[in-house]
Amino acid sequence: MMNLTNPKIRAAAVSISSAILLAIIKLFFAFTSGSMAVLASAVDSLLDIVMSGVNFVAIRHAEQPADDSHPFGHGKFETLATLFQSLIILATGGWIIFEAGNRLYHGQTTLKVDQGLGILAFGALAAWGISSYLSKAAKRTESSALAADALHFRMDIFSNLGLLAGMLLIRLFDLPWLDPTLSILVAAYILSEACKLVRHALYDMLDHELPLEIKEKVEKVIEGQNILHAGYHNLRTRRAGSRKIMDFHLEVCRHMTVEEAHQIADNLEKGIEDAILGADVTIHVEPCAETHCAGASNCPREKSRIV
Repeated sequence: MMNLTNPKIRAAAVSISSAILLAIIKLFFAFTSGSMAVLASAVDSLLDIVMSGVNFVAIRHAEQPADDSHPFGHGKFETLATLFQSLIILATGGWIIFEAGNRLYHGQTTLKVDQGLGILAFGALAAWGISSYLSKAAKRTESSALAADALHFRMDIFSNLGLLAGMLLIRLFDLPWLDPTLSILVAAYILSEACKLVRHALYDMLDHELPLEIKEKVEKVIEGQNILHAGYHNLRTRRAGSRKIMDFHLEVCRHMTVEEAHQIADNLEKGIEDAILGADVTIHVEPCAETHCAGASNCPREKSRIV
């Protein structure tokens, strides 16, 4: 059963529903108007359906809790979806540049565009609304897959507006070379954004460390907590989907009991998870190596205890 109370799944469902509706409308007007520009836009929307569908399935898998086969969760389903979409976007951008270059070389122009102007304007407006919604959902949930989906619809805004402007200028000033030229500019933007998504997905798959500001925030939480510890080291971070996985070694006074040290680690884990959305923290507790450690003055146990 679909859990639409989950913001990521709800956003993915909105995305695929919108893509299907836009594709149906554009295909209808493409065949009634005979406009190749609208048909190209409809094909782009069909691509959005495929991408949104991949997103929806991947996010549903990524949101499943850890199990025996996946003890670290399913977050990298989302990373795989991001990489797949990025490669499709790269291929689409390359095809647009090839086709636009071919039209420039052969001097082809777009014909029968009158009925397509309205649908392209509508498509740009709808894509803007959907992209804004998905971008906000992606930032709120820190979902790379939703961010990639938002990019698809943002691409639609520029492609629709570019085609719309090109057809108007061609009609007004007889500039047949402008339509493919605008397509090349749109494709260059598509390739640039897709490369960023590929890099982001590869970083996650290769367990690249999280941005420096995340590490600094973790260190600030550790150092700012009013807890009994002597220090920490070996802080490591990585990402799996929207989960930020981190672990480090926490030194505590050697005179503490296991229960006291465990309580300190639990409190610190909760503090980090409250401060950083999606944090998944593991702390390895170890005794301070110094005979008189920095935490000894606050240790509730006898300082003379021999471990």
